[in-house]
Amino acid sequence: LSGSLMSLYSEGELGRVAVRGCVQFSLCYDPAKKELQVHVLRCRELAEAKRQRSDPYIKTYLLPDKSNRSKRKTTVRKRSLDPIFNETLKYKLEKRDLQGRTLNLSVWHHDSLGRNLFLGEMPISSNGLASRGNLNLALKFIPAGSEVVRGGWGGGTQRGSTQRDWCVCACPQPSPRCHPPSYVLPDDSKASRQKTRVVKRSLNPLFNHTMVYDGFQAKDLAEACAEFTLWHHEAFSKRQLGGIRLSLGTGSSYGLPVGWMDSTAEERGVWGKLLQQPGRWVE
Repeated sequence: LSGSLMSLYSEGELGRVAVRGCVQFSLCYDPAKKELQVHVLRCRELAEAKRQRSDPYIKTYLLPDKSNRSKRKTTVRKRSLDPIFNETLKYKLEKRDLQGRTLNLSVWHHDSLGRNLFLGEMPISSNGLASRGNLNLALKFIPAGSEVVRGGWGGGTQRGSTQRDWCVCACPQPSPRCHPPSYVLPDDSKASRQKTRVVKRSLNPLFNHTMVYDGFQAKDLAEACAEFTLWHHEAFSKRQLGGIRLSLGTGSSYGLPVGWMDSTAEERGVWGKLLQQPGRWVE
């Protein structure tokens, strides 16, 4: 989060609280619905607004429109510096109309008796809103008792047997200085995160990297979502370039509604083949 002044037109007070923390979100344009979807997952390590607490919520504008027609808000999360929102904010527009637009995402402390307090913001330019490029990968689900192949894609592998199930994700080839980390949701902890090396100065990076997640059964994969995101990496910052979510797209996981089970038809097709063809690579 930054402490820039793009939100001066917003109602609330700026500068009273030191800006800190980060926000985790994803962007997706649904061509069938002609809709830009901003999925806000969570914030971490936000500043304390009052009495060692904050009641945060997130607000977005699709600039240059600063009117109420452009404003979207999440619900308020009471007494949390690490709030989980898991909400999707939506904008109806043609994909071509994303050119020249900027999504302004800001975090605020809600004060029911006074003015809301600014906690930080993040502007995303039209380059980040419009999709560009492809991420090419292959996946394999290896049931328990099967022979497991671990190691690099196409060579230097090690073979063995196991009684545990494995989900293997290979990234043969997907932005200068980029790397794609992955999670298998609902586990978004650091233990679940895996990432490739950074490929510098390339708009067509070749990663040749294999990620292995163990302990999964077929019934678990039906409730899970493999999230791959692509980032531009710099010395002191990083910027998301895009990503995909592979799942059955049911909108729920283990009986609970979740925003990240929102895969497109193409993404659902890939995940469905993974479940239907155990032991085989699916691209």
